[in-house]
Amino acid sequence: MRARRRLIADDENLQHIWPSFTDVTATMALIMFVLVLLSYVRNLIASQELGAYQAEIARSEDELRVLSLDLARTGKELATGRSRLAISEGELALQRTLLAENARELETLRGRLSSIALLRVDVLNKVKTAIEAVLGESSAGAPSSGAPLVRIGDNGNIVINEGLVFEYNSFEIKPEGKRLIATLARALEGVLGDANVRDYVDAIVVQGHTDDRGSSSFNRELSAKRANAVLDDMFAANPALEQSYGSFFAASAFSEFRPLDTQGTEPAYERNRRIEISVVLKDATIPKLIEQYMQAAREGGAASGGGAPAAPPAAGAAAPAPAPGAAP
Repeated sequence: MRARRRLIADDENLQHIWPSFTDVTATMALIMFVLVLLSYVRNLIASQELGAYQAEIARSEDELRVLSLDLARTGKELATGRSRLAISEGELALQRTLLAENARELETLRGRLSSIALLRVDVLNKVKTAIEAVLGESSAGAPSSGAPLVRIGDNGNIVINEGLVFEYNSFEIKPEGKRLIATLARALEGVLGDANVRDYVDAIVVQGHTDDRGSSSFNRELSAKRANAVLDDMFAANPALEQSYGSFFAASAFSEFRPLDTQGTEPAYERNRRIEISVVLKDATIPKLIEQYMQAAREGGAASGGGAPAAPPAAGAAAPAPAPGAAP
């Protein structure tokens, strides 16, 4: 009997235990729920972060693609730039070659233009030499000042002292003056007979000059009469000069308006009374040379190394260097 009662007593105790187990189970379930919830929240946060990371990666990939495209474009531009640079260097080398050729051509042209400038001096020197050869060392008719009878002036003209040709205030030619003028006529015929010289001569002008004493009208008339008297006497002394080359000659009167010496002294007056022979070159001479030069350049003569036009031949022997102050 005792034993049975104890078992019953144990059953009663068990009835008090079950509610606690239920609580424990509920607590465990709650804990599990919380853990699951925490796991879900963590997974949710991780998923969001993963999405953000994936978006960032996608954006970085897009940027990388853009950079790759930029790099490829830059590479192409660099290749194009190198190609253009190579072409530019080739063109620059060609330009340098052309500039060198042009420099040589311009030097040739400069030499030709220089020969034109020397041509006039050469013509004048030929005339002066021919006159001096006839005059020799004679001082007949020399002016009292001792100035040369015939010389090349600073303006490049042949200057004949009045005392050799005329008496004071007269346009009648003295006998020694006639000899000089005849010599001048023969010299000018010889010069114009050279076709290489004649092609560049436009006119030969006989100029009359006086001093500033007397009225302007008297001096103008006197200088005109003297210039015409010299020209008439040249043609009379050498009719062939007028027949062959008369169209080259002219006379002009400058009166007292182009003095060589402005001092009011007798030697200055004597210098200013003079006859000048001016050789005028054609204005078309230099443009003609330039046109020849341009034509040769267009025909590619410079590239062949020998296509430049020939320099105009100087009159006679090599022309001397011009004196200081001589006009071309």
